[in-house]
Amino acid sequence: MLIRSVKQQESSWNINGSNLIIMKKIGLFYSYNTKKTLKIADLIRHSFKEDEIDPVNVEEVTSEQLLSYDNIICGVPTWFDGELPNYWDEFVPDLEDMDLSGKNIAIFGLGDQKGYPENFLDGVGILGEILEEQGARLVGFTSTEGYTFERSKAVREDKFIGLAIDFENQGSMNKERITKWVEQLRSEFL
Repeated sequence: MLIRSVKQQESSWNINGSNLIIMKKIGLFYSYNTKKTLKIADLIRHSFKEDEIDPVNVEEVTSEQLLSYDNIICGVPTWFDGELPNYWDEFVPDLEDMDLSGKNIAIFGLGDQKGYPENFLDGVGILGEILEEQGARLVGFTSTEGYTFERSKAVREDKFIGLAIDFENQGSMNKERITKWVEQLRSEFL
């Protein structure tokens, strides 16, 4: 058996005529101080092998940390009436100065589709737009089927631009949705 720890590089081997590709290390950026986002991030983190993913507290993140990963997962709840949380909002000026070309970024977001149907998951849409403007390739789009809301900045052509989590109304579906999403990311992260 061949085992190798990989940090920030893509590796491939040809073993007995078959190519084995190792995924680049993933940076998982979220707030360690938000209970629901932390729970989802933990489920995502434990869906990967320990040496595949690095958790990073977005409240203390630096540009250099974010730029050191080619595969990135961002956790962003939607606050108030469709806003980014303060810690992401305060990092936006840094993001706007970055070149994110070549970065694959997946976003998971939390929202309440019944309590805030007119801006469900807007935080994901706002962050996704900023990341794309800086050259990032968004991955991990998911179906809007099974959700009920009026509007969302996170929807593009009948898909969320990330994973939609609604603890308040569909908490029992979280694990299944995360499992499917992580499998999808395994094929979309190169």
